[in-house]
Amino acid sequence: MTESLQAAIPQAAAGSGRTDKSGKHTLTLGVEEELHVVDLGTRELVPQAPEILDRLDAAHFSAELHRSVVETNTPVSDTLDGLRAGIVERRRSAITVAESLGLGLVAAGTVPLVDLDRLPVTPTSRYQRMLHEYQMLVREQLICGTQVHVGVPDRDEAVAVAQRVTPVLPVLLALSASSPYWMGEDSGYASVRSLVWMRWPTAGDSGPLHSAAEHEELVSDLIASGTISDPKMVYFDVRPSAHVPTVELRVTDASSDVETVVLIAGLFRALVLRAQQQHRAYLNGASLDGASLDGASLDGALLNGTPLNGTLLNGAGGAIPSARPPLHRAAMWRAARSGLEGDLLDLPRSPVPVPAGVAVERLIGELRPQLEELGDWEQVFDLSLRALSRGSSAARQRRALARRGRLADVVDMLVSETRGETSWNGGTSPAGAGLSGVMPDAPRLEAYGAAGDEAFPDGRVEPAYAGMLPVLTALGASGLRQREDKRDDEQRARGITFSVAGEAATRLFPFDLVPRIVPAADWGHLRTGLTQRVQALDAFLTDVYGDRQIVSDGVIPEWVVNGSPELRASGALIRRRAVRTQVAGVDLVKDSTTGEWRVLEDNLRVPSGIAYAMQNRRLTWSVLPELPRPAGLVSVEETPKLLKRALLEAAGPAAGDDPHLVVLSQGPDDSAWFEHKMLAEAMEVPVVRSTELFVDEGLGSNSGLGRVGGRRGPRVWRLRDGHRYPVDVIYLRMGEDSLVHSPGADGMPLGPSLVSALHADTVVLANALGNGIADDKAVYAYVPRMIEYYLGEKPILADVRTYLCGLPDQRVEVLSRLDELVCKPVDGYGGDRIVIGPHATADELDALRRQIQTAPHRWVAQELVQLSTHPVFDGHRLAPRHVDLRAFVFTGKHSTVAPAALTRVAPAGSMIVNSSRGGGSKDTWLLG
Repeated sequence: MTESLQAAIPQAAAGSGRTDKSGKHTLTLGVEEELHVVDLGTRELVPQAPEILDRLDAAHFSAELHRSVVETNTPVSDTLDGLRAGIVERRRSAITVAESLGLGLVAAGTVPLVDLDRLPVTPTSRYQRMLHEYQMLVREQLICGTQVHVGVPDRDEAVAVAQRVTPVLPVLLALSASSPYWMGEDSGYASVRSLVWMRWPTAGDSGPLHSAAEHEELVSDLIASGTISDPKMVYFDVRPSAHVPTVELRVTDASSDVETVVLIAGLFRALVLRAQQQHRAYLNGASLDGASLDGASLDGALLNGTPLNGTLLNGAGGAIPSARPPLHRAAMWRAARSGLEGDLLDLPRSPVPVPAGVAVERLIGELRPQLEELGDWEQVFDLSLRALSRGSSAARQRRALARRGRLADVVDMLVSETRGETSWNGGTSPAGAGLSGVMPDAPRLEAYGAAGDEAFPDGRVEPAYAGMLPVLTALGASGLRQREDKRDDEQRARGITFSVAGEAATRLFPFDLVPRIVPAADWGHLRTGLTQRVQALDAFLTDVYGDRQIVSDGVIPEWVVNGSPELRASGALIRRRAVRTQVAGVDLVKDSTTGEWRVLEDNLRVPSGIAYAMQNRRLTWSVLPELPRPAGLVSVEETPKLLKRALLEAAGPAAGDDPHLVVLSQGPDDSAWFEHKMLAEAMEVPVVRSTELFVDEGLGSNSGLGRVGGRRGPRVWRLRDGHRYPVDVIYLRMGEDSLVHSPGADGMPLGPSLVSALHADTVVLANALGNGIADDKAVYAYVPRMIEYYLGEKPILADVRTYLCGLPDQRVEVLSRLDELVCKPVDGYGGDRIVIGPHATADELDALRRQIQTAPHRWVAQELVQLSTHPVFDGHRLAPRHVDLRAFVFTGKHSTVAPAALTRVAPAGSMIVNSSRGGGSKDTWLLG
C-alpha cells in the first residue's frame, strides 16, 4: 500500500475506524493487486512489467519479485463502492499502458502459458539476495495474490484481530480460487497458487500470539535465524502490516473479477470488526443477559462460542484457545483443492466437510450484524449469491479450456475479465458494478501492416477484403468474442471435434472467424496444376508397383524407391491397371516474397480435412451472416457428390452396375471421426468399423456377384442387424497397419482375408494400399521429373527446393547449412520431427546433425519458404499468422479439384500449421 493509507487513518480512533453521517461504523479499506503481464499475441507470461511501470505513477504502481508482475495500490476508502472505484481506476490506468505495448494484464493466481527460462527476477539487490538464498522458491514464484488491508492502528489490537479471523480464512481462499493451471498443466487444484505460496518458510499460520510485543519478538527471531532478512518477508496468512497501520489479508488469489475482490474485502472488513468487538469485550469485561462476567467465565464463554450481545465470539486476544495447526492446514488445503465446487471444512464448528456454498452462506449469516453496522449487508449478500451462481474462476477457466482445448482461450478469458468485460448476473447490481464504461475501450479492430500479408500487405487493404473489414471493425473485439462463443456452441452441437494422440478428451476443431480469399486467377492456376500433379503421382504409383520403368530409365534412383519406409508389398496386389489415388490432398503455401504458390507436401494415403473445410463455410454463414459474399464465390456443397462419384467409379468389374460403397473408420477413437461420419452421411453411405466386415471366400453367394474368371472369388460383406450387404468399394479412413491388424466380424484379423479379396479384384480400397511412398519426402524431390516423364508436360506448380541427404554432395551442403534449412524425416507427417533451422537451438541442431550422419537416406532438407500471413482474430485484435492451403483432388474416370479447400493456421510465432501442434483453420473462399 502507499503512504496515503497511513495518513488517512485517524490516529485518535485507536483503530476503531470512523463513523459516517448516518452513524454507521466504518473501517478504512485498501487493496494491493498483483497482475500478471502477458503478450497478447502469444498469451505467454512475459518479463515486461518494467516497460509498463516506466509509464505509470510510482506512487500507485510498483514492481514485484518477478519482472512479469505489476502491483497496484488503491486509494484508502471508507466504502465498498469507493474501493471498487479505486480498483477499477488502477486497472484502467495499467491496462491502457499495457495494451499500447501489445501486452495484457491478468488478475489471477497463475497464468497457464509460462516459459520459466524467460522470466528473470527483478534486478534489485533485495530480490537478488532472495534469489541467492531461496533458489527454486524465487524462480517459480510466478503467482499473483490480492492483499486486503483494513485500518487498525493499534498494533496490539491488530495482533489480536489477526488471531481471531484465522479460522475462517479457508472460505475466503475458496472464493478467490483462480489458479488451476501450473506450468501449462492442470494441477487438479482450484488454487495451486496457495500451494506454491505455502513453500515459503514464513507462510501460513503464525501460531498463538497475544500482543504486538510477541509478534515483534517472533519477527526478530526469524531475522536472527537467517531465515528472512527483513520484516516484509513475514508472509503469515493474516498479519499486522509491516509498513502501514493495518491488518493485512494475504491468503487469496488475485481475482480477474473486480466484484470478487469487493466481496472478499467486504467479508474481511466485517471479520475485522467482529474480532475488534470480541477483543474489546474481553478487555473490558462483558455481560450475558446483563450479568457481569469475571475473566474465567468470559474465557469459558469465548471458548464455547457463546453469543455476546448478538455477536458470536471465537476466543482470541488474551483468551486465545489452543490452536490446532494441522486442522487449519487441512482446511486451507481443502479450500485450495475444491474452490467453490467442492467441500470445505466447517471450522471452527467442526472438522466435518460441508458444501462450499453452505460454508459461505453460514459465514455471511454470522457476519450480518457487522455487515449491517458497516452498511455492507445488502451488497455483500448480493455479491455472495453472484459468486456462488458463477462458480470459482478456476471452474470458469476449465470450461474455457474444454471448449476447444486451447490454453490461449483461458488467457483470453482472464484478460477480458480483468478489463471488466463481464456482466452482472444476479440480484441488484451494486453501485459501480457495470465496468464497461470505466475500463478502457477495447483496441479498435483495424488493418495492420505486414510484408507478404494476403489481406493487409504493407498496411494496404487488398480490394478483396475491403467489404469484409468494415463488418469486423463494427463488431469490435467484444462482438467477435461473442461470435466465437456462438461458434463454439455450434461446433459442440454438431460434434465438430478432433482428437490428439495421448489425450482422452476431444477438442473443438480450431476455427478462426476471418475468412481467407483465394482470387479467381490463383484458383484457376492451382486447379490446373493440381490435376497435373496428381495424375503424375498416380502414374508413378502404378509404375513403381509394376515394371518400375521410371527407375529403369534413370529418372529416379532405385535407392529412393527401395529405401522408402512406405514401400509396401501390399501395393502390388492390384492386378489390373486402375486409379490408385481416388482422393489426394496437396498442401500448398504462398511465398510471401514472390507471391508464388508452391507445393509443400503430397498426401496420397489418407488425406483428411474435406469435411472440416465444408463445416468452416457453414460456420461462417451461421456465425457471421452479415459478411458480404464476393462475386464468384464457389459453393462447397457439391463436394460430397463429387467425392462419391469418384469413389463409385473406382469399382472393379465384379461390382456390376450398382457398386456398394462404405466408409471404413476406426470409430470414435479416430482423430477425424467427425469427418468420417459427416462424409458418409452426405454421400448417403454407411460408415463402418472393421468388426462389421467379413470376407466370404467364395462359398456363400449364388448371385453371380464376385465371379472372377468364371468362378466366385473372395467377397467382402458388411454385417449389420443380422443381415449382410455386399461391399465393392471401401473408402479407407484408417492407416494400412491399423487395417491389417484390425479384427473382422468373425473376430479374426481382417487383413489376410481382405488381401485375398484385393488380389481377386472383388473389392477396391480407396486409396490403395502402399500409396504412402508417394508421400515420401525424398520422392517429393522427383515429382517435377515425374510430370515430364509420364505426362510430357512442364510442371505448372512450383516445388520447394529439396536436398536429399542420401546423396553425398547434397548431404555436405545440408550439414553446412543446418541453421538455414528446414529438415524433415522422409516418412514424417503432421509436422512430426520437423526442425526449422533458423528457429532451432544449438542442441537441437547438434542432435539433428547426428541423426543425419547416422541415417542420411532417412532425411531431406528444404529451403526455408517465407510463408504468407493472413489476419486472425486473436481475442483482442487482428494479427498476422502463417497459413497454408490443403486442396483436394478426386479422381475417378477424370480428375476433379474439390470446390472445398482447408486453410490451416499456425500458432503465433510458429510456421507449423497442424491442428495436433496447436494450429487452427479458417473458411477458405475460393473464387471462380
